[in-house]
Amino acid sequence: MAEPQTQTTAPAQQGAPQNGGRPDHRGGNNRGGGNDRRPRRPQMEPEEKQFDERTLHIDRVARVVKGGRRFRFRALVVVGDRKNRVGIGMAKGADVTAAVAKATEVAKKNFIVVSLYKGTLPHESTAKVGGASILIKPASAGTGLIAGGVIRTILEVAGVKNVLSKSLGSTNKANTAYATIEALRLVEPSKNWVTAPTRKVQERDATKVAAKKVAEAKPAAPKKAPVAKAKASEDKPTAKQEGK
Repeated sequence: MAEPQTQTTAPAQQGAPQNGGRPDHRGGNNRGGGNDRRPRRPQMEPEEKQFDERTLHIDRVARVVKGGRRFRFRALVVVGDRKNRVGIGMAKGADVTAAVAKATEVAKKNFIVVSLYKGTLPHESTAKVGGASILIKPASAGTGLIAGGVIRTILEVAGVKNVLSKSLGSTNKANTAYATIEALRLVEPSKNWVTAPTRKVQERDATKVAAKKVAEAKPAAPKKAPVAKAKASEDKPTAKQEGK
């Protein structure tokens, strides 16, 4: 009986590529030993933003023209440095990106400086814009931000750590945002406070200044001319003259 024929494959040549001579994309090619000689681009470190930009509200507005309605977008943005500066801006654009960019530029041009005291406010403040009325009060350390919505975002960006707040009246986000900024602007630092001793000193100084002004405004009295005194020898007769 004839023995069955078995197929034998020739041994691979030593040093020949196993993938048919094609370059190995995982490590370059076989000639380079797996090293990629292409120059790599330097890795750019992400730039640290100087300001914290938050979008508070985006609304679509329409303008009625002869041919129909034209739609645009209105953005409300708050910008702050988380230290003591904050500002808000509102602008319109053809799309959302353009509206946000314009509003951000407006906010950066309208910064206000908030007077902070140990992570909170020196005293309470109230402001009203339109139908929105905002009340913000200082709080002890560890309280956090007892606020919500637009007010919370503005206080976070401004760098306030502990505060109590209450929103009264309208819930319109634009008016609420402007009322919050106005309330922060009205906060006076502790060095400008008028306490009882300071008030007494101010009243005393004001009294002195008023008295000085009155004295300067009063006309000076005319000086009297000196009167010549007659000699006693001329007015009264002597003893010898009386005896005669």
